[in-house]
Amino acid sequence: MSNEQTPTTPQTPQVSATHTPQLAAHAPSSASQAEPNLPPMPATRPALREENTIFVGKKPTMGYVLAVVTQFQTGAPWVKLKARGQIISKAVDVAEIIRHKFLPDLRVDSIKIDTEEVENEDGTKSKVSTMEIMLKK
Repeated sequence: MSNEQTPTTPQTPQVSATHTPQLAAHAPSSASQAEPNLPPMPATRPALREENTIFVGKKPTMGYVLAVVTQFQTGAPWVKLKARGQIISKAVDVAEIIRHKFLPDLRVDSIKIDTEEVENEDGTKSKVSTMEIMLKK
């Protein structure tokens, strides 16, 4: 009965000193060790990100506000906000918050609207609205 009275929690994983080094042994200790496993980048691959361009998505609005303000604080003369679909209204919110609360001397230089054709998972094509807002100091 003494074994039944001892409180133990078998469902809770126990981490011991011998368990942690085993996990660390499998993780690469530096970026140079992880690079040989990656395929080489082709020389003709286009740039994934445009300079001074913020792609607005599903993250909280203030995250994009911070990204734009940071770009301007590091010396960028302009920042372009890009969004598509239902996220367009969030891009407008980001631009307005920045203009009214953080950088009042900022101006909207241009707004470009367009439509992109996107292929769905089932192979059909849909049209999606896009917007680019160019902000300048």
